[in-house]
Amino acid sequence: MQPDDSVSVPTPLESPVETMMSRRRASIGLPKCDNPAEKRFPLTPEAVSALTRMGFEVKMESGAAAYIHYADADYVRAGARIVERAEALQAEIVIHLAPLEIADIRRLRRGALLLSLANFSRPQAGEVARELVSRRVINIAIDLVRDDHGNRPFGDILSEIAGRSVMTMAAGMLADSVNGKGILLGGIAGVIPCEVTIVGSCLAACAAARSAIGLGAVVRLFDDDVYRLRTALRQLGSGVIGSSLHPRVLEGALRTADIVVITDRNEPLPIDGDVSQVLKRRVLLFDLSENPGTVFPKLRNIDMGEIDAGNCRWRTGFALLNEMSRGGAGQHACFINPGSAVPRTAAMALSDTFITLLNRIAGCEGSGAMLPLTPGLQEATLTFMGKAVNERVARLAGVRYTDIRLLLSLS
Repeated sequence: MQPDDSVSVPTPLESPVETMMSRRRASIGLPKCDNPAEKRFPLTPEAVSALTRMGFEVKMESGAAAYIHYADADYVRAGARIVERAEALQAEIVIHLAPLEIADIRRLRRGALLLSLANFSRPQAGEVARELVSRRVINIAIDLVRDDHGNRPFGDILSEIAGRSVMTMAAGMLADSVNGKGILLGGIAGVIPCEVTIVGSCLAACAAARSAIGLGAVVRLFDDDVYRLRTALRQLGSGVIGSSLHPRVLEGALRTADIVVITDRNEPLPIDGDVSQVLKRRVLLFDLSENPGTVFPKLRNIDMGEIDAGNCRWRTGFALLNEMSRGGAGQHACFINPGSAVPRTAAMALSDTFITLLNRIAGCEGSGAMLPLTPGLQEATLTFMGKAVNERVARLAGVRYTDIRLLLSLS
């Protein structure tokens, strides 16, 4: 029997169908930081908006972004949920730059991913590390993360901010007519500019030198690595005087310096006797090294993050020096942690880098699965599934060190 051509046969046609991601992305917890020395916050509302569009659920404790002058409503409009602290700490990924208190660590879910700074020199570092191991928390120090080219995306941002902020603070403190000297950092025609001595030629040192040059100061840069010094001088141009760490040359620069900045150094300066006896009266000292206090062990450290006097921050810094001098504690102190004094700049700079990191983590089956793929993350991991996988953390915690590559090969 022949088919009847007059009868139409339905033909199936392709039609667009809306699809969704089958795998839910992780929740991100943003608890408020109660540490007075850490005012930086990791994410701006714009960054939260980008993360929520990517599928993340962002849970933020009320008032967590107060130091960077964003209200809770700004984050709600960006897609975040304002929750109690306990719920923020129960997220799968928790971001908290300062060390968490022991009580807070115990409220983290077991096996959670904690993104923080290394915080090796903070008080109770050993006890914090032991509790992280006990809770089987994966703790990644963002400032130690390296990319495929060997750069430190987070660490470099924080170093540049620290270097830039040092000169802004120093200029304000010097210009203060009440507690400071009432002078301009760069001087004017007929008045010699201030002298800045910087030890080190890393990114923070170059940022400080560049800002000092822009303000008109005389800048001297010292380093015992001649090749790195040469690279820094090539980038900074002819406005900087560079030298190796010759003891007599360095001592001469320290004697006349109005500002001294120490970067990337974890041992005393090669000068005979007490360094503080070489310095002029009321010189401003800033220590940006990993372990503040090593270069000037006899001087008191003043944390710039803890100075909270609104527009009078610079005056407060010099007022502390005046108070110490009147109390017989000497005329010198060392300012540390300048980056925390400009937390909003830090938040804006860190946000894009956090988005990139979190997006890469979310593309893996669980937060730990990404570690074998990126050696730069392995190096930045401090604790992993109940083990101390960083040698320094293991020493601080008094536990056995385990190579993370061994753990990953067995998983």
